[in-house]
Amino acid sequence: MMNILVIGAGGREHALAWKLKQSTCVGRLYCAPGNPGIASVAECVDIPMGDLDGLYQFARTHKIDLTVVGPEIPLVNGIVDLFEAGGLTIFGPSKAASALEGSKIFAKHFMKRNAIPTAAYETFDRAHEADARAYILTHPVPVVLKADGLAAGKGAVVCHSTGEALRVVQDFFTGNVLGDAGSSIVVEEFMAGEEASVFAFTDGTQYVLLEPAQDHKQIFDGDKGKNTGGMGAYAPAPIVTSQLLERIKNEIIEPTLAGMRSEGRPYRGCLYAGIMITADGPKVVEFNCRLGDPETQVVLPLIDGDLAEILYACSTRNAGSLTMRSHDAAAVCVVITSGGYPDLYESGQPIHGLERIVPEDGVVVFHAGTKTDGGKCVTAGGRVLGVTAVGYGHELRETIASAYAAVKKITFDGAYYRSDIGVKGLRLH
Repeated sequence: MMNILVIGAGGREHALAWKLKQSTCVGRLYCAPGNPGIASVAECVDIPMGDLDGLYQFARTHKIDLTVVGPEIPLVNGIVDLFEAGGLTIFGPSKAASALEGSKIFAKHFMKRNAIPTAAYETFDRAHEADARAYILTHPVPVVLKADGLAAGKGAVVCHSTGEALRVVQDFFTGNVLGDAGSSIVVEEFMAGEEASVFAFTDGTQYVLLEPAQDHKQIFDGDKGKNTGGMGAYAPAPIVTSQLLERIKNEIIEPTLAGMRSEGRPYRGCLYAGIMITADGPKVVEFNCRLGDPETQVVLPLIDGDLAEILYACSTRNAGSLTMRSHDAAAVCVVITSGGYPDLYESGQPIHGLERIVPEDGVVVFHAGTKTDGGKCVTAGGRVLGVTAVGYGHELRETIASAYAAVKKITFDGAYYRSDIGVKGLRLH
């Protein structure tokens, strides 16, 4: 039996703990720092996810057999290097490999070196703002501007006019709105098409793929309005056909793993490829060094297998022994947010109706931004809950209906959600 530590406090980590709890080889299951929802399936430990030394000492003291890192910041800051230097097993890429997410500029140059399809681009730093402005003036819109560093989902802006692009450059460089994360930028061509998320669990050489998903980033129905951390997701995504998935494997996943090995940055853990499906084929929008949120809440329930065994095999360079089986099911996650998100919002609103959600209906509520106050569960973030329906043997349309039936049972002041999660998948059914 394995003792497992999950690091993180959001919906992704709740889904990880929920799936790991189902494993027959898991003994004690901990989460640091966790949240009220995670507390129902794991022992929450009051250690901030930025306290790498504290997490390491906990793992040693409590004889943790496998640590699973949810968010990107501990990975980019080198938690895997710290744990492995101390002989601890941990699922995630090293600090050097996490640069695929930690630096957009590194990722773009890496893709160019390794002939991995992505948008044409140029890079600029703060000292060359005038050059960035001149470049934008000579290129057609829309154009995409990306901050080089981690920016909590706020570092990529699609600019539909030259004036807007120039304003964003000024915000990043002169206005310093993203701090050091925006001190260097990528300016890239706009790619038209549909976007999908493809996840590979890998030991650096061998890998298995999860079911492809589609996230819904914009705040309003019809993919309108500001970008968010994700308003919902569904899987499997029919836009990723079996033929297209083969191209993604051959043209993106395998060249990425091979390129990282050849550059002395072997990539172990979860490789998240955000894919734009263009008229010319699949192209990389971005890489992330961890599972996506809220995609995790729909891809993990579809795994027909033991997640702990899968993650342990990848962490111990033994993924060649794995086969990935999926349930015949559809999964839909609708995120309920605080009113005003992704801008200013209020926290501390009591949440009502959680007790009305029963597993027998094929629905589970993953907590993203909640806390306990006076014995009550209250809101504590922009994205509050991820209501996930899993339709075993059901069509996507029925699963969408199940998710929204559950959403309507949950209320709090200012609650907001999109009403069209998964609908784009119905066009191909």
